[in-house]
Amino acid sequence: MRRRTPVLAPAAAALLAAAGAILATAPPASAATGCRVDYAISSSWPGGFGANVTVTNLGGPINGWALTWSYAAGQTVTQAWNATVTQAGTQVTARNASYNAALGTNGTASFGFNGSQTGSNPVPTGFALNGVACTGSATGGPASPSPTPANPGTPGVPSDAVWVASGQWDTWQSNGYTLYNNIWGSGAGSQTIWARSPTNWGVIANHPMTSGVKSYPHTVRGSLNRTVSSIGTLTSSFNVTVPGSGNYATTYDIWANNWAYEVMLWMNWNGAVGPIADAYDQNGAVPAFRNLSLGGHTWNVYRGNNGANAVYSFLRTSNTNSGTVDVKAILTWLRTQGWWADVTVGEVQFGFEISGTNGSAAFTDNSFAMTVS
Repeated sequence: MRRRTPVLAPAAAALLAAAGAILATAPPASAATGCRVDYAISSSWPGGFGANVTVTNLGGPINGWALTWSYAAGQTVTQAWNATVTQAGTQVTARNASYNAALGTNGTASFGFNGSQTGSNPVPTGFALNGVACTGSATGGPASPSPTPANPGTPGVPSDAVWVASGQWDTWQSNGYTLYNNIWGSGAGSQTIWARSPTNWGVIANHPMTSGVKSYPHTVRGSLNRTVSSIGTLTSSFNVTVPGSGNYATTYDIWANNWAYEVMLWMNWNGAVGPIADAYDQNGAVPAFRNLSLGGHTWNVYRGNNGANAVYSFLRTSNTNSGTVDVKAILTWLRTQGWWADVTVGEVQFGFEISGTNGSAAFTDNSFAMTVS
């Protein structure tokens, strides 16, 4: 729902859940007669990698698809978005989500995933769409654009930006951080991301004022992969500039236990946005706790489930554009409350969840830092 839209892989416990998409478990409605696949490694880190895949249907229209390929031993998909990905041994199957099932002739569908590997990370050489072999290209190196000077013709992008990109899944790695453009919601408009550094960056977004999250551009400093009890200190500070209109939230998105739990810390928000909750009334979502002082802030806390994972949302009782958060205190409170056990915390993301803008709008992360011990 708020990030790289992970979709639960129903048959594999090692594959991960996350928000938003309805699972597509029915078999494909028809077979493709031709296809092309473009597979690219988008990022890599010790023991892990990210990949983007685009499949093009070169045959007749189909409604429902399954793309299969084989990995080498030691390659494992761990999280996917915009497709349901399962793995049995070295055989991988990516099935459509509810919103990208139909592929007309020359129609395309794109999805991405993160994976782990031991040893080398060879690129698969054979793909099949609904059982029919595909042609296409595959690259082993990062597909994310290298740092490039800002395009002077892009309004709102500072001239000293070292990276600028407008692709749906464009990413950039620097100094241990990864920056994601991450336009994942249906009905999205355009979005350009720029960066002076992975902790000083921004987006120029132009998304329609319709319902549903369109994007979650964010930065993340690797994966924590530590249990709550083993974390001594986990604090973060931020400073942002946001527009005065539109539907959006500035939020941390924290994932635990292989994407089974999502914790959102809403630092500011505007317009027609709101948290997931167990209960709603005429005023919207009903908090489980009100005016909870925790981690250096006062929150209204909501508990819910989006069908793929549990969601715990902490909304500040007043908006702020800067501050420091004791994240460890919040994670410990959730354990004390019995909402989760001594879970393994994965990623701590920070960015802007955008549902709509009044024309072109600028969001800027002036600074961001995270301290872990």
